[in-house]
Amino acid sequence: ASFLLLCFRMSLVTPLIFGLFLQPPLTQLSIVTQPNIVLLMADDLGIGDVGCYGNDTIRTPNIDRLAKEGVKLTQHIAAAPLCTPSRAAFLTGRYPLRSGMDAINTYRVIFWNGGSGGLPPNETTFAKILKQQGYSTGLIGKWHQGVNCESRNDHCHHPLKHGFDYFYGMPFTLISDCQPTETPEMDRVFRRKLWLYTQMICLVTLTAALGRFTGLISVHWKTLTCLAGFSLLIFISWFSSYGFVRYWNCIMMRNHEVTEQPMVTDRTTSLILRESISFIERNKYKPFLLFLSFLHSHTPLLTTEKFLGRSSHGLYGDNVEEMDWMVGQVLDAIDKEGLKNATLVYFASDHGGWLERQEGTRQLGGWNGIYKGGKAMGGWEGGIRVPGIFRWPGVLPAGAIIDEPTSLMDIYPTVVHLAGGVLPQDRVIDGRDLMPLLQGTVEHSEHEFLFHYCGIHLHAVRWHQKDTGAIWKAHYVTPIFHPLGAGACYDRGFCPCFGEGVTHHDPPLLFDLSRDPSEAKPLSADTEPLFDIVIKKIARATEEHRRTLTPVPEQLSLYNVVWKPWLQPCCGTFPFCWCDKEGDN
Repeated sequence: ASFLLLCFRMSLVTPLIFGLFLQPPLTQLSIVTQPNIVLLMADDLGIGDVGCYGNDTIRTPNIDRLAKEGVKLTQHIAAAPLCTPSRAAFLTGRYPLRSGMDAINTYRVIFWNGGSGGLPPNETTFAKILKQQGYSTGLIGKWHQGVNCESRNDHCHHPLKHGFDYFYGMPFTLISDCQPTETPEMDRVFRRKLWLYTQMICLVTLTAALGRFTGLISVHWKTLTCLAGFSLLIFISWFSSYGFVRYWNCIMMRNHEVTEQPMVTDRTTSLILRESISFIERNKYKPFLLFLSFLHSHTPLLTTEKFLGRSSHGLYGDNVEEMDWMVGQVLDAIDKEGLKNATLVYFASDHGGWLERQEGTRQLGGWNGIYKGGKAMGGWEGGIRVPGIFRWPGVLPAGAIIDEPTSLMDIYPTVVHLAGGVLPQDRVIDGRDLMPLLQGTVEHSEHEFLFHYCGIHLHAVRWHQKDTGAIWKAHYVTPIFHPLGAGACYDRGFCPCFGEGVTHHDPPLLFDLSRDPSEAKPLSADTEPLFDIVIKKIARATEEHRRTLTPVPEQLSLYNVVWKPWLQPCCGTFPFCWCDKEGDN
């Protein structure tokens, strides 16, 4: 009888056991806690440059594979149209003006490694929280959030002060000045003016000296000496910074140590890839956060020889295809270590492509597809709508497409939630946890309004009217394109945020992005019955938003962005800063 009872119990238990094994992967993996997190961020990549977003001439099979195996966001929005403020928002989950990381003047990004501005130490990045939750945290590649505050080695803005255990890469950003064969890019117009003024002062000094020697002009020797001294002082004051941009800004660091000054650009790509794969291999037995912040596809478009000439879009296309290959190498490393199903991978760009970046007939900036505008334009979609892809096999559906407003700021609460952390309660967090939307348990994004700034100036506001599906967007300020209708500011190189280069709209320009994503046909009270209601609704939301803003120190003030010799990272005895520790190894 006992034997029969045992057989009966086994007959009940066996189907249950098989049932557990036959559960779909989603159920099995939904109990995974603290997944590895790999964040891949391109630099200046346009949404129209990627295959899965409609480009059929630049080959991006690895990024496309991420979209095929995961979730693609079609309305993923950067919080700012330039590197420094956009990345500050990404790291903190907050609009950049909340941390003082948006511009009050024409200097809209960190300009020098030797400047004093940067991501404030009192900001809490997602890396800080994940580190507290037991994650190994690494940043490989571009930082562009400042280095020092008061002394050369205080590292108050450095990645290691913001929650990263390990840093390898550029504390600044890649610029054409880093490549000796390229035309200088940094502050190009201002440098020309300085050189012109210096030449004029020198010419006046030489004329006075010749007049004194020939007796044509009566000039006292003290006056000549003062003029010569003033000329020399003017020259030294600007040439000591702008004359050595490669040495001051184009450097590589490992943690706090400068390893290349200036950087050796021929090997930068291979070193960044090597460091990324090594970080995965070193930390495979515990949860890790890897933020791989690509130098691609920012000028001067560093591209290794095997990718040159491969695309049909010149050097820019070659550079994008090389970045896609790097994405594939990182994904292969994750697969090799058996971590694919335990790793959330995210791919995005920090903002839209740079339309005005050209050298002669060469187009060196990206393409933003059907969207108007580009990099530096805070309101138009082309400056802020970026690729956004998530992959986590078994947890997120494969091949899903979400056409809901989301933000780069949403990464902050999303990864904090996945790590088991708690969001800071002492400040406003503008991002929203994306997991319910990504998993399909909710239909709509939590964002009802998104505010689009250009520096500290509010240029546009987006309202997601969830009951109708309409996505209204009101433009209060737009840049004046040159030539007229060209879609960019080709006369300036960047579109401005304020001043004579912008137009103020009252009433604002209104578009319904659900019907007109290219923002081609502004609506009016005559053509849109809801015009007045929508404008009033957005105005009320804007006032409520402004009440949440508090004054903070301006990190991009003129004083903070200027070069300060005593803050300059240096691998020797300043000003003799030169080293190649990678080459020595």
